[in-house]
Amino acid sequence: MKAVALLSATESVWIPMVALVLSLAVFGVVMAFLGHDPWSVFYSMYRGGFGSAFSWQNTLERASPLLLTALCTALPARLGLIMIGGEGAFVVGGIAAAITGLSLSGWSSHWVIAAMAVLAMVSGGVWIAITGWLKHARGVNETITSLLFNYIAIAVLNHLVTGPLRDPQSLNKPSTMPIGSANMLGDIPGSHIHWGLVFGLALCLIYYVIYQFSTMGFAVRVIGGNLRAAKLVGLPVGRLTILTCFLAGAAAGLAGAIEIAAIHGAANASLVAGYGYAGILVAFLARQNPLTIIPVAIFLGGILASSGLLQRSHHLPDATVFILQGIIFTFILFSETWYGRLKAS
Repeated sequence: MKAVALLSATESVWIPMVALVLSLAVFGVVMAFLGHDPWSVFYSMYRGGFGSAFSWQNTLERASPLLLTALCTALPARLGLIMIGGEGAFVVGGIAAAITGLSLSGWSSHWVIAAMAVLAMVSGGVWIAITGWLKHARGVNETITSLLFNYIAIAVLNHLVTGPLRDPQSLNKPSTMPIGSANMLGDIPGSHIHWGLVFGLALCLIYYVIYQFSTMGFAVRVIGGNLRAAKLVGLPVGRLTILTCFLAGAAAGLAGAIEIAAIHGAANASLVAGYGYAGILVAFLARQNPLTIIPVAIFLGGILASSGLLQRSHHLPDATVFILQGIIFTFILFSETWYGRLKAS
């Protein structure tokens, strides 16, 4: 009985771990079926993601946007909302950052970078807050709405970079004008990792404290646990829903701004890199906990960083890591049905 009680109390830890192990096992079977030694593939993934200082830097750089886009799914989930609009908020934030950087050319770089971050967060926040308002005020399904908003954001990006904001010099890959090297976000001293990692870690910690220890966080958990009870006790459900969705979108919008200011230097099709969708997997694997998002994002960042080594060492396509990502996501979704099965009598 004690063992059953212990398993029931720790199911939020061991169930995702079991799902992850099963995912890796299935991926290994797929690799064996394709004629590759699974253990050799796994070892290459380890070397590519965590085997050296260079690998770690690449992993942490890949993890930076995942930290922020995962929050875009994790925070609304505390309200009971399944929000998958991180990709759209990410793209909108990148567009806002690029436009801001171009509009404020000539200003001090510190002010330009700060303005890019703030306006990207506001843009991403409003983008997701609209979905939250539609859910609360009109009962529109937030999953479908946020998914469709992703396509709208991508369409807006394509229109801008091929039309009114296109740089005439960008012939093969339509882009906006570059924001300028002075307005780029530099690296953390002593490393080749940009400051986006610090912003992502800081926001995960801030959101964890807010939603775990504040009265607002408690109210959000009540709403997510029993919406009817929350209304009966007079909690401002609508306001908390919109605010939480705004904060969630702001995180993804900031990730888009960092992608512009630290990686690309201009808005183009490279913004649509799938970080918003990968953030959904991170959030589910982390059980919507902003603190747990940190190690999960680093783990998934390591998988993404290993794609190049898999291609060189095993002649596997870059998409191999996305196959593993899809398998993990499938098992994580299936594992949701395991919760609450063990009850100590």
